Amino acid sequence: MQTLRPKNRGVTNIIIGVVIVIAVIVFFSFGSQFFYLFKKVDAQEVGVQFTSGRIKDVVGPGVYSDFGLFVSMIKVSSQAIPFSVEDAEIITKDKQRMGAVVSGDIFRPGATEKDILRENWSKYRGLYTDDVALVAKVQDFARQAMKVCVGGRTFDDNTIGSARDELRECIDDELNDLAGSVGLVVRNVVVPNIILSPEVQAGLDAIVQSRLATEKAAQDELRAIAQAEAEQARVEGEIRVEQSRIQETTRQQTVLAELERQRVAAQLAVIEAQRANTLAELETERQRIEAAKANEILAAERNLQIRKLEADAMEAAARGEVALRKALALLYAEYPSFQLVTIAEANAAALSATDKIIFTVEGSAPTIVLPGPGITPTVNVNQQPQ
Repeated sequence: MQTLRPKNRGVTNIIIGVVIVIAVIVFFSFGSQFFYLFKKVDAQEVGVQFTSGRIKDVVGPGVYSDFGLFVSMIKVSSQAIPFSVEDAEIITKDKQRMGAVVSGDIFRPGATEKDILRENWSKYRGLYTDDVALVAKVQDFARQAMKVCVGGRTFDDNTIGSARDELRECIDDELNDLAGSVGLVVRNVVVPNIILSPEVQAGLDAIVQSRLATEKAAQDELRAIAQAEAEQARVEGEIRVEQSRIQETTRQQTVLAELERQRVAAQLAVIEAQRANTLAELETERQRIEAAKANEILAAERNLQIRKLEADAMEAAARGEVALRKALALLYAEYPSFQLVTIAEANAAALSATDKIIFTVEGSAPTIVLPGPGITPTVNVNQQPQ
């Protein structure tokens, strides 16, 4: 019994280990339906969260965890998915065969188009999660758009010049109408190539050659006509140049004459202005002279009146003086002694306090020696008259 115990313990441990492994497998198999932990949504993705098979929310980039009954999250890429499609057999409006290549980028709904994801998830889940299915679907839409746009236009309208841009715009519009029905957007649509069959290419080459020949003949004819018209135009041009020169000369002469007339008119205006100024100055001078004359006449009249008044005054003074002298003469004639008194008063009035009086003998003349250095003042009063 003792030798069997270790073996029984080893078998027991193995059984326990197997049971634990089975339990872990069962837990993770069924437990993933009840939670998810730290599930990361990258910057170019959106996450669609589910609870019991229904969309709970559409979330942007981040790390998310959830617990509940049958919870899960599916990530949807919002990156551009490129596509390219070729259709070599398209019938144009004028029953010509041609082909085209269309390429572009597909975009699924992002975090800003949550409602589109919610509405279309049940119908177009495969397109949102499978790139191959997405590209195949958009290629079908592109073929449909090519047939609509190419078939609705003529061969030339699809292949020549700016018509290629109009064709691309038409395919872009049609393709986005179709893609929009499943919640997709197609951008950067281009038509890089137009495919022509060998027969069509040969026919086009023949048409081009014929057109070139026709155009060359037309160009030769047009060249000859153009040369003749050019010669005619040259002659007419020379005539027009000469006419223009004559007209220009006449115009310039007219302009010069008008300028001369304006100059003469300006000079006349200046002369008239100067004449008016001169007349005004003369009138002013005349008025000034008349005023001066009037002032002089007035002054002369006043001077005359003054002189007359002065003459009258002088005459009155002279009459008074004459009357006084007559009175004195009568007084002196009547009273001789009064004359002597008057003479004495006159002499007395003529002398000052510093005057010296020398009395000499009648008929003699005194000699006066003025004083000076070494000279004694002497008055000779004894000299006898000769």
